Amino acid sequence: MREIVCELHAELVRNNLVAWTAGNVSGRIPGEDLFVIKPSGVSYDELTPASMVVCDLDGNLVEGEHAPSSDTAAHAYVYRHMPEVGGVVHTHSTYASAWASRNEAIPCVLTAMADEFGGEIPIGPFALIGDDSIGQGIVRTLKDHRSPAVLMRNHGVFTIGKDPRAAVKAAVMCEDVARTVHIARQLGDPLPIPQADIDRLYDRYQNVYGQRSPR
Repeated sequence: MREIVCELHAELVRNNLVAWTAGNVSGRIPGEDLFVIKPSGVSYDELTPASMVVCDLDGNLVEGEHAPSSDTAAHAYVYRHMPEVGGVVHTHSTYASAWASRNEAIPCVLTAMADEFGGEIPIGPFALIGDDSIGQGIVRTLKDHRSPAVLMRNHGVFTIGKDPRAAVKAAVMCEDVARTVHIARQLGDPLPIPQADIDRLYDRYQNVYGQRSPR
């Protein structure tokens, strides 16, 4: 898991989702009440599997030579309260964070949004870093949404997934649609997709799209 989480941080840089040392990826260790997360304040080009830290689900450091990310308490809260989640990502990606600064959800006006998010990308509450307040806001917001992404007001993006790679994909897709919908609004009012069509698109993408194992 250290290797996986370390490699996925490179995807944040490659997709222009982070600046300097901001942002982080974490991954739950299967079968254990533990997760791996990026160390605090370490440059992306200095990250190695050995520099990743292991924490318990209360956010306490269990193994590693560095202090864990300042967002560790938020990740830990998500893992404690959403046992189906195997990966969490946080970014300050430009367009999605701009929506967050306006306290505005991204409306579902693209088929790609219906596919990946099952509707709008919701806005979460404002919360300060330092305890599990951000985690509480993430869980409270996403429990009633199909979206794996939430825009935390005045802060940035948090995404979840069945594993860390899925959470990174959600972060990449969140920024992509945030940019597209922003551009669309410069041209006029984007047209919403009817809920019934959103449901059909989401079902197809989640259950039909891509390569499936033979039954």
